[in-house]
Order: sequence, then C-alpha cells, then structure tokens
Amino acid sequence: MPQQEHAMKIHGIKKDILSLLLRMAQDSHPNEFVALLRERDGLIDEVNMLPGTVVREDSASLFYDMMPLDTHIAGSAHSHPRGAISPSNADLRFFPRTGRYHLIIGYPYRENDWRCFTADGEPHELEVIA
Repeated sequence: MPQQEHAMKIHGIKKDILSLLLRMAQDSHPNEFVALLRERDGLIDEVNMLPGTVVREDSASLFYDMMPLDTHIAGSAHSHPRGAISPSNADLRFFPRTGRYHLIIGYPYRENDWRCFTADGEPHELEVIA
C-alpha cells in the first residue's frame, strides 16, 4: 500500500539536520547510507533511520514495510560515495516510493556537496535554515 503524501511544498532544511546528514555520509563511507526525511510546515526537521536498512558501496536499500504510515514523510536522503550528485536510474525508481523530495549527498561530503531533487528527478532548491 503506498504511503500517504503530504501535499505541502518543502522550502527548507534545518542546518543541524543537513550537518547530521553530511556526518552520516562521512561515517558510512565508502558505503552509501539512506534515511527518510520528515517535515513540519514545509521544513525538513528530522531524519529517520529504518530497521533492516542494507548498505553497500554502490547501493543502499530500505525495507518498505518498515516505513512509517505518516503524512509528514518528505522523502529521503542518501549518499553517493563516488561523488556524483545527480540521480541514477536506480534513484529515479526509488524516489517515488519514499516521498516527494530527495537529497543526494556526494563525496567528499562538504557543506555544499548535496542537492535536492523531486521524485521525478528534477532539481529543487532548498534553503538552509539555522
């Protein structure tokens, strides 16, 4: 059963959440990591790790049955240890199953080594909010 999607447009991400995602990517390297993002009032403000997540050097996957039935799931975040900050074909299949907005964090995981994309792979600007 597909999860419910919250219709609000996401306009920003909390700076401490972005910092956490960058650290998670560094800590997982050379493997990918994957997590779900939650939003409140159009602002990504929480990271959820799901039990049973599998990570490898070239992929990361979730057990969809473990996803919360929650209207505030904004999307996902995952890393690209090889540095490319654009969606792969596998990402484009994954995105629509996990929400509307998706962050890719690329090696070497510095402050600007990330991008946000919509579920169809189009770039989406996010403001970083302190």
